[in-house]
Amino acid sequence: MIRFENVTKRYRGTSRPALNDVGFEVQRGEFVFLVGASGSGKSSCLRMILREERPSDGRVVVLGRDLRTLSNRKVPYFRRHIGAVFQDFRLLPSKTVFQNVAFTLQVIGSSSAFIKQAVPEVLALVGLEGKGKRFPHELSGGEQQRVAIARALANRPQVLLADEPTGNLDPGTSVDIMQLLARINANGTTVVMATHEAGFVDQMQRRVIELRDGVMLRDERHGGYGDTSSIPSLAPEPERGAAAIAALTAVLEVQREVNAVGAVEPQAMDAAVEAVEEVVSSSLSEAEATDAAAKAAALAAARQPAITRPAAEPRPITRPAAIVSPAPAPVQDPLEAPPVEKKPEPATSTQGIPVIDIPDVAELGVADRLGLGADGEDEVGPTS
Repeated sequence: MIRFENVTKRYRGTSRPALNDVGFEVQRGEFVFLVGASGSGKSSCLRMILREERPSDGRVVVLGRDLRTLSNRKVPYFRRHIGAVFQDFRLLPSKTVFQNVAFTLQVIGSSSAFIKQAVPEVLALVGLEGKGKRFPHELSGGEQQRVAIARALANRPQVLLADEPTGNLDPGTSVDIMQLLARINANGTTVVMATHEAGFVDQMQRRVIELRDGVMLRDERHGGYGDTSSIPSLAPEPERGAAAIAALTAVLEVQREVNAVGAVEPQAMDAAVEAVEEVVSSSLSEAEATDAAAKAAALAAARQPAITRPAAEPRPITRPAAIVSPAPAPVQDPLEAPPVEKKPEPATSTQGIPVIDIPDVAELGVADRLGLGADGEDEVGPTS
């Protein structure tokens, strides 16, 4: 019914052919999926079956006719045996559902009696019985696609070509359209469908022809979609704000200990600062950054008895080299004695862990050390 014999198609202005030595044959009554990434040549195959394009080399035979030798005058008569469904519906907005379906029959000169009989029958086939007087804008996307399928079937074609018919539909509606195409195929119509819907291809287990860069990779009688690596992933980028806050919490724990007793185990301070630097200035993943902050907090919690630093050798918390603040505020050495003015004791939870107080963060200067200035130019994450 459809035969490609070593077909190559080159478009003007392109160096790589859209199809390169493609050959396959579709038998009457088959349901065939054309799969592959965008630009692999699926639409070029459909256009040549419709005789919208001619091959540069090779031969395309449809319904027993060599399309290379088919004259332009006979193309409209040839297309009466082929129905086509597209992703964008292509309905006439000013005509009703009945008129949209009847229009194709009127163009080929069908009698009014045949139109009055055929249109209701095909609308009932696609599940739109009783909706012939509605306009396209009064229908859902799935119903508009059903109208497009009904229009393609109105002349009872032998072949139905579907180019991404579910591309603009939600998943539930897409299932209905695929079930409709399966019923149409069960009635004897040959269906050739180009699609990216890997789930439908895998579930239906029909014949699959896979193309890549114009070359046919495989032809399986009962196949699946195959490699899905070319399908874009919609996985969100990892959020790193929580990790930065966790590292900031570790520093605050150490800083509060300094304010409380004036001393801290030096290694705990070093580990906490290092955790913050890794989160802010490196490309750690969320899990790695959270782990670094947790280790710093554990070191701070497991500190040894108070060891006071010598006053002559202070080690202030330094800002990561990758973060530059326009106007850093003066930083007081965290190991100096707290100001004379006494502040209320920080609130504690039932486990005795101090609760983070946001005003204390700015007052202690930790935000400036992290490069999180008030100008808002250096953000760590959505929770900063």
